[in-house]
Order: sequence, then structure tokens, then C-alpha cells
Amino acid sequence: MQVLLIYDIENDKARTKIATACQDYGLDRVQFSAFAGRLSRNYQQELMLKIDALLKNAEGRRQVSLIPICEKDWQSRLEVGDA
Repeated sequence: MQVLLIYDIENDKARTKIATACQDYGLDRVQFSAFAGRLSRNYQQELMLKIDALLKNAEGRRQVSLIPICEKDWQSRLEVGDA
């Protein structure tokens, strides 16, 4: 299933670790604080548990959302600009 993972993390070190984790799970960066790609339901849960552990001691603002998107909706997305 396609997913969109977005985050707002104030702590630089934690933010870097989250981005690395997303890339380790095969997600592609689509914006500075957004990743997209295919993840099974099990990998979605695994990644969010890993992110939760990475954020435990991070100070400041920290919010991460993982949004599953069905294939039909993913295919009908609209984009402008260069990626």
C-alpha cells in the first residue's frame, strides 16, 4: 500500500534519524519533511514503532503522521513542478 509520512520535528538530530529510518524502509523524500512509498501494513507499524523509540528523548516539537493511501487515490494525485 502507498503511504505518505509527514513530520514536524524541531530537534535536528532526531529529524535526521527519522529521515534515515524512512529511507531505510525504502521511502522516497518528496518534500523536506515528507516521504512517500510502498509499505506493507506490518512495515508501517514497524516503522512507526521505530520512530516512536527515536523520538522518546527528543526535545521540542515532535509529530509524525503516516497516512495510508489506496492505489486508486494515489494514481489520481495531482502534482506540479519538478521533483
